[in-house]
Amino acid sequence: MAVGARDYYDVLGVSRDASEEEIRGAYRRLARRNHPDVNKEPGAEDRFKEISEAYEVLRDQEKRAQYDRYGENWRAASQSGAGRGPAPGGFEGYGGGGGFDDVQVEFGDSGDLGDIFEGLFGGRGRGGRRRGGAGGGFDGFSMRGGDREAVLEIGLEEAAEGGRRHISLDGEDYEVTIPRGVTDGQRIRLAGAGEAGIGGGPSGDLFLRIRIRPHSRFRVEGRDLHVDLRVAPWEAALGASVEVETLGGSAQVRVPEGSSCGRKLRLRGQGMPGPGDAAGDLYAHVKIVVPKKLRREERELFEQLADVSRFNPRKAK
Repeated sequence: MAVGARDYYDVLGVSRDASEEEIRGAYRRLARRNHPDVNKEPGAEDRFKEISEAYEVLRDQEKRAQYDRYGENWRAASQSGAGRGPAPGGFEGYGGGGGFDDVQVEFGDSGDLGDIFEGLFGGRGRGGRRRGGAGGGFDGFSMRGGDREAVLEIGLEEAAEGGRRHISLDGEDYEVTIPRGVTDGQRIRLAGAGEAGIGGGPSGDLFLRIRIRPHSRFRVEGRDLHVDLRVAPWEAALGASVEVETLGGSAQVRVPEGSSCGRKLRLRGQGMPGPGDAAGDLYAHVKIVVPKKLRREERELFEQLADVSRFNPRKAK
């Protein structure tokens, strides 16, 4: 191998049966962290060269097949060392004097330098000029790092109460403050936790999109909550004060006389908390439940009701 003698798959941290997408994703993550304009640690440039060489081979089906068959002797087995010249979307070497031997670094499909770095780092800036000489780099080039987005799944109670959450993303740890009453689909911004900037440019941001897991009892619509309220036939017919479960405990609700299945009873302010006093509401949906087995006295009473009642639910409005 031109740069070191490590296995190319180990360099990128992928398995030997990794897909092209997995190889590309691994390369982009590692290249961002080890690019000489971003990482000033000793050895970062060598790691960047090693990563770029591994990607140059494994991204190409023919070169990858040769490498899988012959290992580090794949170049000698290939036809007359083909593939060393620059190709569209890449450039050979990194500056002069300290360039990459036999490494073609591909950043994108465009030959414009701003677009090349935009493709790798997700930046928004453009321009700058390449600087020759060992060490590489670009004079006058400054670019903001790209933003990242990820999904953060939380429970309904955690969404209502808010608090601190520790998460790991791409090998990095973050402490996230979840606002009280956060809603499904809302984004939380972690300033500066995106991709690193180039040439002294600021880092991008990390956006966490909230996804609230389905709850065993409550259904969520914005800041409003919906829950089934199970009542007995006589409670629905005669009216009753019954207990309904809320997110924070329970409350009493009045079931009006003559309530049918599906009737909604509104409890103001018992939904998801919001900014200030802008809390949502809780809607209790009446669900009439009958006994699966009747005691003798219950059966007799239901039979008496059936004899005297003139109610026909199929004709009721």
